[in-house]
Amino acid sequence: MVIESATAADLPAVQALLTGHNLPLDDVTSHVATMLVAREAGRVVGVAALELYAGGALLRSVAVDPAAQGQRIGHQLTEAALHLAGERRVDAVFLLTTTAEKFFPRFGFEQISRAEVPHAVQASVEFTSACPASAVVMRKRISRSVRLQADPPSVS
Repeated sequence: MVIESATAADLPAVQALLTGHNLPLDDVTSHVATMLVAREAGRVVGVAALELYAGGALLRSVAVDPAAQGQRIGHQLTEAALHLAGERRVDAVFLLTTTAEKFFPRFGFEQISRAEVPHAVQASVEFTSACPASAVVMRKRISRSVRLQADPPSVS
């Protein structure tokens, strides 16, 4: 299994994964440049994407094919996305979730109020229409040392 940058050719597989997990497809095609996929035998088995905004990034679309779950692919994708955020010199990563609020604290995410999210991130499609108002909002601050690391592990 390898984690690498997504390409436009990966979008149908990514959209199928997201649909299978009842995750929003809204605006996902606009973020291929900051999307990561996990491949196993050439097939996309996982995805995570970042949306970059002034004041922070939005982690979205973390999903793993049910047949590939239990192999820590979601962990690896989340770690790779956080590393990418550090490379992009992001100070904080935010997310919305209706089902995974217990998964993300292991990466340093904490639950916060919507009011604590920068306005540019709040203006995203995820915040304005794709996710329900009842979604849990979380934030991870990215340390300076992470932002300065040069080479991501296992991401090409």
